[in-house]
Amino acid sequence: MIYIKCKFKELPEDEKPRERLIRYGASSLSDSQLLAILLRSGCHNKNVYDLALEILKCYPLSEIKNCSFYDFMSIKGVGEVKAIEIIAVIELGKRVFLRKSDALVCLKTPRDIWLDVRYFINNSKQEYFYCYYFNQKQELLERKLLFMGTVNRSIVHPREVFKEAYRLSASSIVCVHNHPSNYVNPSKEDVLLTDHLVKIGYIQGIPIRDHIIVGEDSYYSFFEHHNILNL
Repeated sequence: MIYIKCKFKELPEDEKPRERLIRYGASSLSDSQLLAILLRSGCHNKNVYDLALEILKCYPLSEIKNCSFYDFMSIKGVGEVKAIEIIAVIELGKRVFLRKSDALVCLKTPRDIWLDVRYFINNSKQEYFYCYYFNQKQELLERKLLFMGTVNRSIVHPREVFKEAYRLSASSIVCVHNHPSNYVNPSKEDVLLTDHLVKIGYIQGIPIRDHIIVGEDSYYSFFEHHNILNL
């Protein structure tokens, strides 16, 4: 767009993002205009529109939801405050998208959970370990990211898994983690971790109902493959 190279004061009223949003609605704005509103200002020798375009060039919308604080900080002109605000808005957007009503979501099958969690982990370059906490009706109380990095027994500490369950008064837990390779068959560490958590869940009285390994196009459910121990 030609106006990108103009100074803010030189923009026609209808092309100023804030004024355009008020007059025509947020849907009338381009991705870069929406991001420019969030950024509010540019930096030395780079106006806010150029900065917005540079961010979207580095991280298109298809990838931006997986960006970290340090990914944004790596872009010249994006300081700590801007990086924090972008991360916060992305997370808020995820929650708005997933919490469409006040009613609790009922996720009854491993496939339901896979379809739900894919939004968070598609195209991720590292492993994410989530726990899904359910009430007695199998309604989702909360999904919580507990660990990032290589998932194994030394990293995934049962204390964190069950602490959240007690806080929520959960009746059962489903563990979920992704394989960035998209090869979803469990590793030896995955099997050992699952066995470890299931045994502790039995002692705690809060059963681990399933452990699901997910990829972009498929998933592996320990429950469906009869690999959850019946203690």
